[in-house]
Amino acid sequence: MTDSQVTPLKPRTDRQPKPGWLRVKAPTSPAYNATRRLMRTHRLNTVCEEAACPNIGECWAKGHATVMILGSVCTRACAFCNVKTGRPDQLDPHEPDELAEAVSALGLDHVVITSVDRDDLDDGGAFQFVRCIERLRETAPETTIEVLTPDFRNKAGAIEAVADAKPDVYNHNLETVPRLYTEVRPGARYYHSLRLLDQVKRRDPSIFTKSGVMVGLGEERREILQVMDDLRSADVDFLTIGQYLRPTERHHEVMRYVTPDEFAEYEKLAYAKGFLMVSSSPLTRSSYHAGDDFRTLRANREARLAGAAPAGA
Repeated sequence: MTDSQVTPLKPRTDRQPKPGWLRVKAPTSPAYNATRRLMRTHRLNTVCEEAACPNIGECWAKGHATVMILGSVCTRACAFCNVKTGRPDQLDPHEPDELAEAVSALGLDHVVITSVDRDDLDDGGAFQFVRCIERLRETAPETTIEVLTPDFRNKAGAIEAVADAKPDVYNHNLETVPRLYTEVRPGARYYHSLRLLDQVKRRDPSIFTKSGVMVGLGEERREILQVMDDLRSADVDFLTIGQYLRPTERHHEVMRYVTPDEFAEYEKLAYAKGFLMVSSSPLTRSSYHAGDDFRTLRANREARLAGAAPAGA
């Protein structure tokens, strides 16, 4: 059966309560509130808030926040994403300094920087990523840096500029399987995103590359396995797989809730295909436990170079 012959699944879960494994406590801790105040003080946006991440209470209680640069308004309208779409904000020239101060105040040893899509900019916002990386290298040289970038479609030199700034991890999410791109991620192209990851690794093999997909959007198991193979063909090191949760009634429907056992099977299969690090669970998100995962990722590469099996494989 070809992809065009796959019969779409009918939505059936949005009228049902979320299963117990997806229920999280509302954020109330003093540490959570302290992190929130710090983001406000430095006028920083976070994907934790803008994308309505279910893990915000846990992460912010630990002082871990994923900073979203280039404003809070996206030029695209993906069917899964809760970030606002419209006329983008003006670039803030002080954003790299504010980010550096927040990282210092939080005492982070690993920071994740992401952004909205900025198709309106000649460089797609790439050089703001570069400035943020350079500023952090100056002020927090021991902090490892992970970027989660847009695809920078049709922006010459953008991917290369960010890679040349040498983040420790370069993340770009495929989000879903190729068949669903036109309805889930219409402003993007699957093979362009795959090629981006391949370009980064070819340009600088020392950079860890990372990508993620959501499940529960109507994909089939064999399609997720093919995505894994595609990512390994691009020598991607780290894969995240998490449950799609519908932000509002305007967004793509949840087709089904994937069970923890299925996530565990995906993890096992991904390690067997050669990924150095895999995070696969209902609540997995791109930057969830990113610092701990980075340390495991680095240890797994060292183990593989020494001829041992990576932890978790």
